[in-house]
Amino acid sequence: MKPFQKLLVPVDFSAHSAEAVHVATDLARRYDASLTLIHVYDPLVYALPDGFTLFTQPQLERVFEALESQLAGAKAQAIEAGAARVQTRLLQGTIAGQITEYSARGEFDLVVMGTHGRTGMKHLVLGSIAEKVVRTAACPVLTVKKSTTPH
Repeated sequence: MKPFQKLLVPVDFSAHSAEAVHVATDLARRYDASLTLIHVYDPLVYALPDGFTLFTQPQLERVFEALESQLAGAKAQAIEAGAARVQTRLLQGTIAGQITEYSARGEFDLVVMGTHGRTGMKHLVLGSIAEKVVRTAACPVLTVKKSTTPH
């Protein structure tokens, strides 16, 4: 098996994605791989009359600033845990689509992502982003469940 050189970790700032960052950081240390943390902002789509927007430009800029700050925090944690090369990127669009498109465009070797483990109606209604990425990604995808033991 060829060693991993480029790891992609989608984060939603939940405990599940923090676990994925932890696992990916360990892999990055072992393989001396680069780590890219991404967050996909999926704007809610509402049927609004022409000329109306969900957020004003200043409001949207504040949302992006907050998300960039959270990404910077996740990056700092990955570096503190031993990842040597960490980048971040904020994307916008449908979450699963942006993850698979970005992973293919960036020629990543592995996507490491958390899974919320929803079942039944919650899974049916909310769907599974991880499941969609597993089905459509051009590279292998490692899904990580939230650990019950602290690191």
